[in-house]
Amino acid sequence: MVERLAHSEANLRRIAIVEQCFGTVGQLTKPGRVLVGEGVLTKMCRKKAKPRQFFLFNDIIVYGNIVIDKRKYNKQHLVPLEDVKLQSLENDGPWKNGWQIISPKKSFAVYAASPTEKAEWMAHINKCIADLLAQSNKRPATEHAAVWVPDSEAQTCMHCLKTKFTPINRRHHCRKCGTVVCGTCSNRKFLLPYQSEKPVRVCITCYETLSSSHGDQQSGFIIDTPGSPLTGDYESTGDLWDSGDEHPTEGAIPISPSLPDTYQPQPRYGSSDEEDDVDEIDVPNSYVPQFYDTGAEVLIS
Repeated sequence: MVERLAHSEANLRRIAIVEQCFGTVGQLTKPGRVLVGEGVLTKMCRKKAKPRQFFLFNDIIVYGNIVIDKRKYNKQHLVPLEDVKLQSLENDGPWKNGWQIISPKKSFAVYAASPTEKAEWMAHINKCIADLLAQSNKRPATEHAAVWVPDSEAQTCMHCLKTKFTPINRRHHCRKCGTVVCGTCSNRKFLLPYQSEKPVRVCITCYETLSSSHGDQQSGFIIDTPGSPLTGDYESTGDLWDSGDEHPTEGAIPISPSLPDTYQPQPRYGSSDEEDDVDEIDVPNSYVPQFYDTGAEVLIS
């Protein structure tokens, strides 16, 4: 079905419409690329959950902010599918029908309006991933970016459990484990090649684990004045897909750092997107996704 759509005028027309809505004519057009489906999902951002328009292609996921429903979007993000894996999330109070989209440079949680929509989305994404890996004979990625714990989940540092966050004592996120930590507990940087070409902020626990695993390959960097505005999570870290980042470096050594015993992970994970200050419209949850490829077998439990 995908092969047939790749050469259809309808597919080319759909992709052109997406480009027009983003104002990026020509950026998404590629030989063999197929728009498999589209719809609105609730994405857990750093500060709160927000509706995002998602487009599933046979090789990438594209999403962005909704400015005018079905007419204008901005903040376009692209995530290559061959390095993606999905992790289903259990329902947790008001947060239902969710799953994580996990990739080397960017990971986050999304929520559908119903179990059926969740099953449809996950089935189509997984089929696209399987087809890509079969065509390329590549193995799935072993290194993935951490999903960030939302700011609202931590009123105090999740590492030392002492520092309370204020407008002066800002929140920081460890790029390795995703926890919310204070400046003192994250005053080190380490090079994570699959995320960025430059060293990124990590908590002291992850830094010690990474340093031990890599030996003397890296000396690390100490971040001066850890509480200052210049060293917060708004610094440029190269972990956003909309800034022209290159693909992750291959051959990274898998690391699984130990987290503090007091750390209790929650499913309401966000991402590093700096999207929270953008004015947007409210999108009804009844927006039904549309899929153009019928090749995915949807299983509803």
